[in-house]
Amino acid sequence: MTFERYMALCLYHPEFGYYTQGRERTGIAGDYFTSPDLHPVFARLVARQAAEMWTAMGQPEPFTWVEMGPGRGLFASDFLSWSAEALPEFAAALEYIAIEPGSQQRQRIESRLTAAGVGGKVRLLANLEELSPVAGCFFSNELVDAFPVSVVTRTGGHLKEIYVIADGDDLREKPGRISDTAVAAYVARYAHQLEEGHRVEVNRQAVDWIRAVAGKLTRGFVLTIDYGDMANRLFTPDRPSGTLLAYHGHTATEDFYTSPGEVDLTSHVNFTALIDAGRKDGLEPAGFTTQEKFLLALGEANQFADVYDAGQSELQMLNARLKLKRLISPEGMGNIFKVLVQQRGVPHAGLTGWKFEPPVRE
Repeated sequence: MTFERYMALCLYHPEFGYYTQGRERTGIAGDYFTSPDLHPVFARLVARQAAEMWTAMGQPEPFTWVEMGPGRGLFASDFLSWSAEALPEFAAALEYIAIEPGSQQRQRIESRLTAAGVGGKVRLLANLEELSPVAGCFFSNELVDAFPVSVVTRTGGHLKEIYVIADGDDLREKPGRISDTAVAAYVARYAHQLEEGHRVEVNRQAVDWIRAVAGKLTRGFVLTIDYGDMANRLFTPDRPSGTLLAYHGHTATEDFYTSPGEVDLTSHVNFTALIDAGRKDGLEPAGFTTQEKFLLALGEANQFADVYDAGQSELQMLNARLKLKRLISPEGMGNIFKVLVQQRGVPHAGLTGWKFEPPVRE
């Protein structure tokens, strides 16, 4: 089978998939940390950006916030709790929808939100098809990197696709013909300088996803946060093996075959492809920046007062500052993660999160 099919089974098989088993994937007990795992300030600053989006749209009621891939529900809990306290007018207009395919994971999220006192404020859906068109914002954090990808290499001057085959009790790779002309077209568009023996990932599902999202957005924004980059900086000779990695126990490896369904498989996001596909369906890019610059822009106005909770001790405040530093550090999450905003029907919004960056020209 193609690697794309193999990765889809590993991650999304109804019974044995990594994302469908209801396991703890993030945090200390999981395999990796996401920004919401570190500190509530991430959700609080995104909430400030969301409120500004609402204002730029003329303060519609409702303003629908659609979180795709809500993880453990930490972001939703922090976003809603803090908005109700700090941004009450925005919170009153807010409709919060979370889309999570896994039934066990939806149950865990619902329990967490109920314990946090915001259970009745979130509508959980299994897929995008269940959602009627909305005005507001589609938000995702570390979603697109988990879509199954094809893997392509150049051998003997020709493009070959990676297949997964059984070899006794083991699985191994075998190069073969390109399974779909769309795969070759993607490489020709974004990675045409692929060198002999090098590999590259083709994320066709990301293209399908952004176009599906565009079809559900009548007016507003799409806010995508993930690790990756524009194509000209992503598909370069210094990445001969591509960006595909497996994560288990907070350790990254290139062992994709020993424990299918037990490890997370992920690849960097080609944001240029998201921009190109979005434009075809009426989404215009409004900003692209690093997580560092995005959060710094949003926290600048009140000198990151949102990082603190009332009544904190000096030690707790120091711990909060250290977690903020990890979120914005250019040596880590601050530079690895990129932030893309696309819009429909709200030109010249002038959103604060992108004030340190020039307009998108890809």
